[in-house]
Amino acid sequence: MAERGRSPGFKMPEEHRVKIQNSNILNALIEHCEGKRDMSATQVSAGLGLLKKALPDLAAVTIGGDENSPVKMVIEWQNSKS
Repeated sequence: MAERGRSPGFKMPEEHRVKIQNSNILNALIEHCEGKRDMSATQVSAGLGLLKKALPDLAAVTIGGDENSPVKMVIEWQNSKS
């Protein structure tokens, strides 16, 4: 039978730990909205404040031009080694 669990000395990367913490906050707020979890107004406010620090804000961007100067959009991948 194969061994279970992680090898001795394994340490989860900090980046992964932060993602788990952020998902726990988000899950708690979702459960509150669905009526599955009771939270005080202070807890909801604190959770929203933490999410604003953890997740990027989405912004609407409008790109426009007129008939005399059309817009050309180029999307390229940036090489991570450069």
